[in-house]
Amino acid sequence: MKDTEAKTGRNAGISSVPINLRIYSPNVLTLTLVDLPGMTKVPVGDQPKDIEKQIRDMLLKFVSKPSCIILAVTPGNQDLANSDGLKLAREVDPEGTRTIGVLTKIDLMYDSPRAPALPTNLRL
Repeated sequence: MKDTEAKTGRNAGISSVPINLRIYSPNVLTLTLVDLPGMTKVPVGDQPKDIEKQIRDMLLKFVSKPSCIILAVTPGNQDLANSDGLKLAREVDPEGTRTIGVLTKIDLMYDSPRAPALPTNLRL
């Protein structure tokens, strides 16, 4: 936590300097995971006025690489047609061959008009 705060500050800052986590095991594939900031539109805290552009540029730096697998995360109560993550993924991966859509906060779907379409025996 102190390393993160040293690079980004204490008030919702971001940094393009990665924080690396290495897992060594003969039983796992060699894989690099990069947790990128979520897309934002409005600066909060100490964030600069151009935070949206900074984050977009940072995301594009990683997801534009052909070897990158993109996890496009969207909350369950958001219409997929309005997903900024899916939109960005489609820009760099139009065929969707390296994009995986991830639906999160699925419990929030029950407060959505789409809720009747959900299975009643859903197990998480």
